[in-house]
Order: sequence, then C-alpha cells, then structure tokens
Amino acid sequence: MSVLATSDLTKRYGDELVVDHLNLSIAAGDLYGFLGPNGAGKSTTIRMALGLVFPDGGSVEVGGHSVFSSSEARSRALSRVGALVEEPAFWGYLSGRRNLEYFARAGGNKVDRRARLDDIDEVLRQVGLADAAAKRVKAYSQGMRQRLGIGRALLGHPDLLVLDEPTNGLDPQGMKEVRALLRRLADNGTTVFVSSHLLGEVEAMCDRVGVLVAGKLVAEGPPGHLVDEPDRVRVDVDDRRHALDVLRVVPGISLDELEARSGGGPGPIKVGLANGATPAGVNAALVSAGIGVSALVPEHARLEDVFLTLTEGE
Repeated sequence: MSVLATSDLTKRYGDELVVDHLNLSIAAGDLYGFLGPNGAGKSTTIRMALGLVFPDGGSVEVGGHSVFSSSEARSRALSRVGALVEEPAFWGYLSGRRNLEYFARAGGNKVDRRARLDDIDEVLRQVGLADAAAKRVKAYSQGMRQRLGIGRALLGHPDLLVLDEPTNGLDPQGMKEVRALLRRLADNGTTVFVSSHLLGEVEAMCDRVGVLVAGKLVAEGPPGHLVDEPDRVRVDVDDRRHALDVLRVVPGISLDELEARSGGGPGPIKVGLANGATPAGVNAALVSAGIGVSALVPEHARLEDVFLTLTEGE
C-alpha cells in the first residue's frame, strides 16, 4: 500500500495552473526526492498533502485515508505524518531538549502528549543531538537547528516524514549531516518525502525521484534509471593524432572541435556517442588500427544533466 498517494491532484491560483493532474504513489520505506525548478508546484503539492491548502481537483491519501473527504479521515491521515515545511523556529534561549518538550506538549490528547514526551531521548539520539540536548539552541549551528527541526517532526514516530527543502541554506557539512540522517531514517522504515533543488543531494540519497515541471510530473524512477546509457567516453591512447584520424570516420562518433585540432603523443580523448555508436565500437576501431588503448571510461550523464534537459525553457 502507498503511504502517500495523489490522484489527478490539481491546484489553480487565478488563471495559473500550479499543479496539473498530479499522480504520485510513494511506497513504505521509500526515500523519495521531489525535484523541480522554482515555481514548479513542489511546495503547493506538499501543502496539499499536509491539508494546509485545499485542491481544486483530485485527491490526496495518506496511509489509505483521504486528507480532504472528512474531518475524521483527515485526522486519521495526518496523525501519522511529521513535517518540516519551512525553516524551523525555536526559542533560542532554551535548550534543544526543552524546546522539544514544549512542542511535545502541544496538541493532541493526554496519551499522545505522553508518547511524544517519551520519544524525546530517542529522537535526540536519532538526529545526533543527544550530546547537545542541554545546550541553548542559539548556540547551535544552522545544521544542528535543521536536525532539531527534523527531530521535532519525528516526535510520535510518524510513518511519513515530509520535508520541504530541508538542506536549504546549509553549508556542506550541514548538508552531509541531514543527508545521512534521512538515509538512516528510511533504512529504518520511515517513509521520507523530500523536495529539493539540490540535485547532487537527491542523487546521492534517494531511492526514487520525481521531476515536476509546470505542475506536471515529467519523469519518475530510481535516479540511475533516469540517466541514459553513456553518451560519451574518455579513451586513453598512445597516439592521439592517429587515434583522432581513425575516429573521425567512425559513424556516430563526434569529437570536440578543439580536441580534434590538438597534437599527437599519448593522452586522453573525449568521444561523443550517437546513432548506435558504443564504447566497444570505439575500442574496436582503435585497436584494429594498431593504436594502444590503456583506458576506456564511459561517462554517464548526471542527474543534473537529465534535470536540465527536462526543465529546459522553464
């Protein structure tokens, strides 16, 4: 069963169609990356999934319960969701632990409040802040505050964690910490739905990726599956000039213009592949011409290349 599912989800602001008949299905335990350029509709989608914005059409279900069919179903749907949709706000003069205690006591019945309070030690350990729990939040780094925000969302052991740009504004170390945290959570069974424009982060940590452009889902799948077969290779040869002469006449192969005019001697050549040309074909052509090949390395497109192609013109 999908933990989070949307069916023909649609939202307009005036004449602008922000989310256009969006269909998503996020399985339990997935770490799902939701990509798109600014204004693609990512944040609006997240706010509809959390019941903060009403759609103009379609539906959202969390754990099999509709978010918008009734107040009772909405309560059941959102009771198992933790979310961080903006930069977390805390009382800087209070410790990390005391902040979480205040949030744990807010809302819900007595049993729910007690369960959240009992979770605090475990949550602090999960987000790597157990040793800093007594420190005032104003002394936390930006990455530590972001992890505390994720900890706040984890109170109550939600089945689904929804995060909107959780690494925004973080330095590389902070990004690394949040990425490792989200990966651990997913590996331990929490479903994580994270929007981001940081393609390298998404490629490094996510199980599946969806690309949103102008409110439409234009691509979806594991990051590696969105990337085509290698479209170029780097080949190291013992005679560049001879190799370039051989490769110029091989069908489907292209050479950089500057490189094609470069000199001889040993060294690397970057070769573009198209129309059925393959790395094996490059190697065969060079070897049959008596050229020594010491390395041939396929260069796959990065997720960033795919993203830029999909969002071109937006």
